[in-house]
Amino acid sequence: MQLDCHKGATYRVYARPHEGGGESDRGQDDGDFPVKQFALFAATAAAALTLSGCGDQGAGGGGGTRDQIRAVGSSTVYPFSTAIAELFVQGNPGMKSPIIESTGTGGGIKLFCQGVGAQFPDIANASRRMKKSEFDDCQKNGVKDIIEVQIGVDGLAFAEAKEGPGLKLTPKIAYEALAANPYGKGPNKAQTWQDVDPSLPAVAISVFGPPSTSGTRDSLAELILTKGCEADPAMKALKEKNEDEFKATCTRVREDGKYVDSGENDNLIVQKLGANPKAVGVFGYSFLEENKSTLKDVPINGVEATYETVSAGEYPGARPLYIYVKKAHMQAIPGLQAFLNTFAANWAPNGALTKRGMVAAPEDARNASAQAVKSLDVLDGSKLK
Repeated sequence: MQLDCHKGATYRVYARPHEGGGESDRGQDDGDFPVKQFALFAATAAAALTLSGCGDQGAGGGGGTRDQIRAVGSSTVYPFSTAIAELFVQGNPGMKSPIIESTGTGGGIKLFCQGVGAQFPDIANASRRMKKSEFDDCQKNGVKDIIEVQIGVDGLAFAEAKEGPGLKLTPKIAYEALAANPYGKGPNKAQTWQDVDPSLPAVAISVFGPPSTSGTRDSLAELILTKGCEADPAMKALKEKNEDEFKATCTRVREDGKYVDSGENDNLIVQKLGANPKAVGVFGYSFLEENKSTLKDVPINGVEATYETVSAGEYPGARPLYIYVKKAHMQAIPGLQAFLNTFAANWAPNGALTKRGMVAAPEDARNASAQAVKSLDVLDGSKLK
C-alpha cells in the first residue's frame, strides 16, 4: 500500500504515548463518540482503494493511496493536534499514527485546498477562521465539501522574560511600535518603547513574532494592530475610502529589524526571549502557560492573558481555534472519523486538551462543534469574510 504521493514535503510524526497515559486522559465530555475498532479495521482495505482514484479530481491529479491521516497548518494548533494523535493511537491499537505538520495556518490551508486525493492533506489546522478567498480556492480545486470544527480558544499572548522590563501595552502602542508606516505618515522611526509612549522605559523595541504565513500573525494584525490603527479617526475614514490602502497601513509590519520574523516554531521564540530578556515575544497563550517558570505576561489594555480572561473573551487577543476537514476523505482515510471523535471527547474544560494549555470554547460552541463532528455538516462559504 503506497503511503503518500506528496513529494518534497517534510513531515513530523508524533506517536509516542502521552505521559501519564491511561483512560483518565480520554475524557468523554461534550461529544461521547466511542471508537469502533472493528469498523476501522474492516474499512482499511476498502479505504485505500477508494482514495487511489480520487487524486485525479484535484489539481494535478496523481492518484495513490494512503492509510495514515495527514494534517497541516497552525503552529498554535500543532501541540493540540499531536496530543489528539497520541490519544487516537492509544485508543486504536494497530492504527498508524497521524502525520501532523506545522506549516502555519495560511500555508496549511493552501496545501489543503490544492485538491482531493491521497497526495493532499485531510485536515488543515487553523488559528483563525478560513478566509472567503481561501474557501474559493478550495472550490476551484475540487475541494467542495469542507467541515469546520472549532476545537477551542487561544489567546494571542505578548510575553517577556521574568527579568524583563515589565512592559504594559495597548493595541495603539503595539501598532505605533511595529507598523511599517504608522497612520500613513512615513516610515516608523521609533527606536525605543519610550519613543512610542513616555510612560514606557527607554528600552529598544525588539519583538520576536510569527511570519506572514502564520494564523498567529493574522491574529496580531486583526486583533491588535488594526485596533490600534483605528484609534486615529483618519484611518476609519481611509477604510471607507480605500480598504486596500487601509489594510496595508494598519497591518504591514516594519522590516528594519525591530520586528523579527521567527518562523513557525513558537518554542524558538521562547528560547530567544531567554537570550534577549528585554525583548517581547508574540505567540499562542499555551506557549506562555507552558513556560511560566521563565516568562511573564505583558498585559494588553491592563488585562493579562489567563485561562479565565481568554475563555471569557475579556483578553483583547482571544481567538478561536479550528480544524478544517475534507468530507470527501471521511470514508476514504482509515480512522479519520475516529480522529475527529477523539478531538470531541477531549476538548471540554477538564479534558486532555486543556491539560495541554488549550482554553475550552464556550459550551454553545462546543455543542455546535460536536454536532458538526457527528453529522459532518459542511461549511457555508457565504458566511466567510
